[in-house]
Amino acid sequence: MNTFAVVILVALVGEYLLGAVSTVLSSRSFGPRVPAEFTGVFNDEKYARARRYTATRARFGLVRGAFGLVAMLTFWFAGGFAWLDTVLRGLGKGPVVTGLVYIGALMLATTLIQLPFRAWSTFVIEGRYGFNRTTAGTFGADLLKGTTLAILLGGPLLAVVLVFFEAAGPLAWIWCWIAVTAFMLAMQFIAPTWIMPLFNTFTPLDDGELHDAILGYARSAGFPLEGIFVVDGSRRSSKANAFFTGFGKHKRIGLFDTLVEEYTVAELVAVVAHEIGHYKKRHVWWQMALSIGHIAAMLWILSLFLGQEGLYAAFEVAEPSVYAGLVFFSLLFRPVELVLSVLVHVFSRRHEFEADRFAAETSGGGAPLVSALKKLSADNLSNLTPHPVDVFLHYSHPPVLQRIGALQRLSVGSASPSG
Repeated sequence: MNTFAVVILVALVGEYLLGAVSTVLSSRSFGPRVPAEFTGVFNDEKYARARRYTATRARFGLVRGAFGLVAMLTFWFAGGFAWLDTVLRGLGKGPVVTGLVYIGALMLATTLIQLPFRAWSTFVIEGRYGFNRTTAGTFGADLLKGTTLAILLGGPLLAVVLVFFEAAGPLAWIWCWIAVTAFMLAMQFIAPTWIMPLFNTFTPLDDGELHDAILGYARSAGFPLEGIFVVDGSRRSSKANAFFTGFGKHKRIGLFDTLVEEYTVAELVAVVAHEIGHYKKRHVWWQMALSIGHIAAMLWILSLFLGQEGLYAAFEVAEPSVYAGLVFFSLLFRPVELVLSVLVHVFSRRHEFEADRFAAETSGGGAPLVSALKKLSADNLSNLTPHPVDVFLHYSHPPVLQRIGALQRLSVGSASPSG
């Protein structure tokens, strides 16, 4: 084993162990009693159920991660990467086609290995705790649609990357960066209009009190909406959600039907105000800028490693290639990706606090949003007290108790008389 092999092996095992430790800590951090803020929302029975759900998900995640790691290491040490490369090179189809098939085959194998775990999570765990509403037909259709989209959209983009690194010389990473960035920006417009409706039905919200309240709030916040849509999330899960999509004149708010059915008008307006807060505070653009910068850094570093013969020798691949280099570099880059993801989560959690504050300041106070957050936590059997290590590593949103505390302090501050 050369230096590259040792670094990748340590990274893979270390990442799993770090995730396992944080997961166990978070599972064990569940307090023995319902926090005072949730009195009347979580009863003792539901709180105990939430504790069991968290523990079940934690154990499942550990087993799933361990199986994936063992499968990866077995394939590696058995010479699987080199064997697949030799077989595909023998077909004589050229570097781009060979690369597409090589990477596609590895992605397909990963999907098939994870498929039983995905099915168990959906039908057994989520079903046991009353969340799952996905039928076998919907599960299969989602898998087929996702695979088809990956081929139709990801395939051409990967081909462009392979062509540039094969033919564009030292500036290949810049051309790849431009192509990937253009693809990302295009997807911001394509996804809400053509892709998301493939998986869910978007029905315009009926006229009435809720419709008028949301439109009235949006106008008061200076946020023109193309439409408010009810999303049939209940086809797959009883869990509720809301989201914002689109740019320019094509901004849309999506509310899961489970959210519309169970929450008050004031709570729903507060949830929408939070989503609009992300846009008004330019969080969407910040996230996009971070993603574009991340891609630039990754492609530049990739360009430095594609010619390193030791990287290919670590996987017993005799002849370097762009496509094999992409795969091996993705494994070598894992520690950097972990650090970058932690930084992104730091920004994301800060953005959530800012969006909460915006919602409270523009929709009549924080009480409705606090109420909605409590209901969402109870309905989703959330861990109310995750361990700080787990939050630091994996949470894109602050723990709900921190969000509620911030909103309550804001309400107290705004109610205090000025000196």
